[in-house]
Amino acid sequence: MNLKTLLYVIAMTLSFILSADAASEKKLLPCPESPNCVSSQASDGGHFIEPFKFSGQPDKVWAELKNALLLQSRTVISLEAENTLHATATSLIFRFVDDIDVIMDTNAKLIHIRSASRTGYGDFGVNRKRVEELRARLKQAGAID
Repeated sequence: MNLKTLLYVIAMTLSFILSADAASEKKLLPCPESPNCVSSQASDGGHFIEPFKFSGQPDKVWAELKNALLLQSRTVISLEAENTLHATATSLIFRFVDDIDVIMDTNAKLIHIRSASRTGYGDFGVNRKRVEELRARLKQAGAID
């Protein structure tokens, strides 16, 4: 793990730890101004993506989410804490790393997600496509509405 990756993981861990205990009050890191990020907690239309809504048992939904993430090419879950996780996805050719952060709000029955490129400006829609593919897998598995 390089220094930049380590610092990012530490920042994400601290943001989860320092936020309130309730998942409904935990926040994802904001997207940068560049168009290479999507987040269900973004306030602007360019970065916003709908959170995942679920009605089933949170434990089963969480297990399906992790499984669906790992089915995505070159994706690894690197950190998991109570109702939160951090994963990375590495591109095939240039080995660019994207960060995927997830927070499950069991009270609101929502899964908030953020997918963002670590480097560059644009991503040709890769992060949005990744989240929508994850959404489709979870719907197909019956994990989300």
